[in-house]
Amino acid sequence: MTLEIVPLRPVDKGLERALADAVDSGSLEPAVAYRLIEADIDTLPLLLEAARTVRECRSGRTVTYSRKVFLPLTNLCRDQCAYCTFVRRPSDPRAHTMTPEEVLAVAVAGRAAGCKEALFSLGDKPELRYASYRAWLAARGYARTIEYLRDMCALVLERTGLLPHANPGVMTEDDIALLRPVTASMGLMLETISERLLERGGAHRGCPDKVPAVRLETIEAAGRLRVPFTTGILIGIGETSHERVDSLYAIRALQDRYGHIQEVIVQNFRRKADIRMRDWPEPTLLDMLRTLAVARLILGTTTAVQAPPNLMPDGYDLYLLAGLDDWGGVSPVTRDFINPERAWPHLRELKERTERLGFTLRERLAVYPEYVRQGDTFLDPAIREQVAGMVDAGGLVPPEKELW
Repeated sequence: MTLEIVPLRPVDKGLERALADAVDSGSLEPAVAYRLIEADIDTLPLLLEAARTVRECRSGRTVTYSRKVFLPLTNLCRDQCAYCTFVRRPSDPRAHTMTPEEVLAVAVAGRAAGCKEALFSLGDKPELRYASYRAWLAARGYARTIEYLRDMCALVLERTGLLPHANPGVMTEDDIALLRPVTASMGLMLETISERLLERGGAHRGCPDKVPAVRLETIEAAGRLRVPFTTGILIGIGETSHERVDSLYAIRALQDRYGHIQEVIVQNFRRKADIRMRDWPEPTLLDMLRTLAVARLILGTTTAVQAPPNLMPDGYDLYLLAGLDDWGGVSPVTRDFINPERAWPHLRELKERTERLGFTLRERLAVYPEYVRQGDTFLDPAIREQVAGMVDAGGLVPPEKELW
């Protein structure tokens, strides 16, 4: 199945040449990117075609995903993002920090369901805000959440063989070094480089860990330590279209310098009843297609471009027309705790909708094939040994080990 989008008017020849240059060179000029991020229906076909061409050069007709379990280690956080439904205060009966027994039980269930990745997601440094949580940690011999996370990653790795991917928020270089021996990869969404969102009324007001420079420093520190890393942008939270472009260029600059960013997520904001931004407009499918395509052209073939399928359930397969080559983590066991109202698509459905557009869906690990091949550089020896027994010659999960 193919989708043809026919322009109503002739496309600007200068823009056409600029897109051709971007395909040939693997990079897009900022002035052109600013125009394309607001592409009208006449320009969209050319934009999508260029993005698809670059994606073909990177990954051909293969689209990947990771079969994971989602471990929300703690939903306490010192930040107060206006779009977040994950975070709770200690007084909220829904506030919870997982015990080692709970962590292990979920990981064991994931292994039984064929999962290979254990995604640890948690609030940012809650111990700096809540005395009761500091006491909880201290009673178990910990001063900081990052130390507890380190031991839980080690527990899952040693007892189940699942590969931990850690998203603990902003980290120092020492924090990253602490986690590196017990994780296959780590992540931190840049979200946006816009400092305006830190101001009164902004989505990041009251969020010390959402200062763009601080987040960029974490991503750069991961590069210095050669950690396979995930980052991305969150669209629709008050940023301008030009700020989306600038955020993508900031990511590309770090990728060019360190080569450690294995995937860039383009995630769309979704309203929820219990957030401050509950009446905020959501990005449309057109917004997503334009942003994904521009992301692909800015990033070139240097990294995977990903978008969560559960956040656009009626149209996510069309992302494939915009240069996407990865669906991210999908869990057959646990829900998406960040967007709990949005169920993951069943893996059989994901496979069918991917194949309907002429692509092959393959399972990957929490560490991408490129980084498997560079394991001496990017993986701790113990992780490297574990990974080697889980992949085929191409660095992906062997088809006979995939469960549908």
